[in-house]
Amino acid sequence: MAQFELSGVSLEVPDRLLTKRIRDRLEAGKYEANEARAAQLMIDYGDRVLELGAGVGYVSSICAMLAGAGNVMSVEANPRLLNTARTNLDRNDCEETVLLHGAVVGAKVKGDRMHLKDAHAFWASSLGAAEEEDTISVPALVLSDLLEVHKPTVVIMDVEGAEADLFDTPWPASVRVVTVELHPNRYPDTVIKRIFDGMSASGLIYAPHLSRGALVGFCRQGAQLDASGT
Repeated sequence: MAQFELSGVSLEVPDRLLTKRIRDRLEAGKYEANEARAAQLMIDYGDRVLELGAGVGYVSSICAMLAGAGNVMSVEANPRLLNTARTNLDRNDCEETVLLHGAVVGAKVKGDRMHLKDAHAFWASSLGAAEEEDTISVPALVLSDLLEVHKPTVVIMDVEGAEADLFDTPWPASVRVVTVELHPNRYPDTVIKRIFDGMSASGLIYAPHLSRGALVGFCRQGAQLDASGT
C-alpha cells in the first residue's frame, strides 16, 4: 500500500492500482493537477458539487474540503476503485461525502446497466461493448436524475469519453460552473463542438481561467471567474 500527500490531501493507494506512470505522477504531485487547480478556483464553501469520475478520491477530497463534505456527491463506475476512493475520503475527514457506484449516461438505457472496459491503468477505463474483453456490467445512472437529486452548483466531469453523450439536453440553471476533461482520441471533433454548443445553449460559456490542456471549463454567463478565481 503506497501513501502520498498532494495539496493537503492524504492518499493511500493499493499497489495493484498503481502503474509506473500513475505512481510517478502521484509522487511528483502532478496527478490530476489540472482538475485540482480548477476545483480550488471555482468552489466556494456551501457549493453543491457533483463529481463524475471519483478515481482514487483525490479531487473528491479537495471538493469536500472546499465545499463542505456533506455538499459533495461523487460517482465512480469502476468497482475496483470504490473502496480506495471511500477510504481516502474518510481519511481526509470527508465521511459525509456521498460516493455512488455507476456509469453516468445521458438517457435511460435498456436494463439499467452499462458495460465498462476495465483497463489495467484505471484512469483509462471507459464504456465498452459487451463482447469486448475485460468488460464488466455496472449500474447506469442518468445524468438528469443526478442533477435533480443533488442540485449541484458545480459539476466536475472526467469520465473517459462518456462525456460525449451528456450534453444533448439542457442543464438546469442552478449549475453555475462545469469542468470537463475532453478525450478527443475517443470521438471526432464534431462531438467537441456538440459539447460546447450544449453548454452554450444552457447559458454556460467557455471559461479560460479554468481551462488547461484537455480540461475545459464553462461558467454561467454573468458569473465569469477572473484570473484569481473570484
